Amino acid sequence: MTVPASEAEGLDPRPLHARIAADLRDEIMSGDLAAGAKLPSTAQLKDRFDASNATIQKAVQLLKDEGLAVGRAGAAVTVREKRQRTVRPTASLTPAAEGSAYPWLSKVSEEQSSARSTLLAVEEVGAFGDIAAALGRPEGSPVVCRRQLISIDDEPAELVHSYYPPEIARGTVLEVPRRIRGGTPTLLAELGFRPRRSVDRVSARVATQEQYTALRLPGDLPVLRTLRTVYDEDDRPVEATVMVKAGHLYELQYEFAPEA
Repeated sequence: MTVPASEAEGLDPRPLHARIAADLRDEIMSGDLAAGAKLPSTAQLKDRFDASNATIQKAVQLLKDEGLAVGRAGAAVTVREKRQRTVRPTASLTPAAEGSAYPWLSKVSEEQSSARSTLLAVEEVGAFGDIAAALGRPEGSPVVCRRQLISIDDEPAELVHSYYPPEIARGTVLEVPRRIRGGTPTLLAELGFRPRRSVDRVSARVATQEQYTALRLPGDLPVLRTLRTVYDEDDRPVEATVMVKAGHLYELQYEFAPEA
């Protein structure tokens, strides 16, 4: 039987197992299904979604592949112990104390997880689109790009591309292919460009090929993309960074106060 167009517009065209996984994923990510709790049994899910055993198993397998559920065949499946990691962007502007690690990595370590940053490349590239606009540079003009991958507990967590005006980067460690102790906020402050404020633009996107591979994404899940522009005390843009995380494993927390 053909469904009238007016009715079909309201239907979810995804396969049933994908729709079931989407509902359960939302409950896991929102905490309705608590970390460490058992997923509803196959029988319960069959009744709830009016689905077959095979369909339920395919839905649960999707959640396992995404790292949101753990368990083996014939045993109870549970929600992963660490639900979404919450990232507080304001902390990343704080310069590290002398001899200390970058605050972002230190915070993860406090949560009893191991974190590390792997520098992938340092190169001069042309600035286009968002990056050119963020740094206030002509299209195609040169900037220094540092690419790195942040891993937590040996799993890829965030792909980071940071761009700097050449007049700031040249002749400094920013253009040298090695890690910066304390992170770039510390270095920028030492160079006389102390970060004063940042502007974040956050969007959900389909992963590029580079992002999909680097983050080892399990399927067509969205990524969280943050374009951050950092300004110094003279309100000059000194850094533009694109940070990409798996959308189902991370959330961003911003705090606001009413204007006086």
